[in-house]
Amino acid sequence: METQMKTALVTGASSGIGRETALLLAEKGFDVISAARRMDRLTELSERFERIRPMQVDLSDPEDTQRFCEEVSAFSRPVSVLVNAAGYSVRGALEDVSQEAVRRIFEVNLFSLMQVTRACLPGMRKQREGTIVNLSSISGKFAFPLSSVYSATKYALEAVSDALRMELRPFGIRVIVIRPGVIATEFHGVANEMSGDPASRTDDDYKKVYQAVGAGVGKMFIDLKIPGPALIAKTIVDAALSEAPKAAYAAGPFTEDILEERFALDDDAFDRFWTDKLGLKDFSA
Repeated sequence: METQMKTALVTGASSGIGRETALLLAEKGFDVISAARRMDRLTELSERFERIRPMQVDLSDPEDTQRFCEEVSAFSRPVSVLVNAAGYSVRGALEDVSQEAVRRIFEVNLFSLMQVTRACLPGMRKQREGTIVNLSSISGKFAFPLSSVYSATKYALEAVSDALRMELRPFGIRVIVIRPGVIATEFHGVANEMSGDPASRTDDDYKKVYQAVGAGVGKMFIDLKIPGPALIAKTIVDAALSEAPKAAYAAGPFTEDILEERFALDDDAFDRFWTDKLGLKDFSA
């Protein structure tokens, strides 16, 4: 893809994968709109590259998202590459996650993504080209216990992406999904902050569940080498610049040993595999 005089829009650009992607796209010659809630971080990013323009938006706020989308729709030059990288996680048994928390994470991870995408599509259709990259997760294809709400947003993102890929192909618009494994970013710290300590406020019935899941997942991380966000940023940009990108890419820990099993096994077989992998095969509360 030629990058001269093309505009890229990256949400979630104040940290982690979004930030690294914005930097890499600027290095590749794109004029980059970096969008996120924390304007101070976006300003720091724009000071490093004159090609990066900061735009503040709180994607958890539907009204602010609408205001942002109206600005995007008014761009004099259409967005050629849209990277929907904003997102976060909440953890806890479903009974321990409030409906307010569920609504907020769906707003950020899914509803705002759809809204920003809609704002970019008229320009892409007019020029009969464009690339949309949606940041999913390995959790978009299989769920960790105590993370059902986060996985639900990513499963839904995968469905939206699959449908959009077919809807938009006639207009020369490509839709790509990226499925990171475990990556060293602020993601897990934010998840802990947003979730609080659900194990401390849960019903006694669930306390042993939290303990068992924590022990099982913890064992999977022993001696695990966790890469930084540059791995995923490179995957995103390489896919966006490809003349013939695949529908989906995966990179990082657990993409080979677990994600590939998810694709190879039927539902019952994967349930047995995953439960055993987590050390929960014979667990009973």
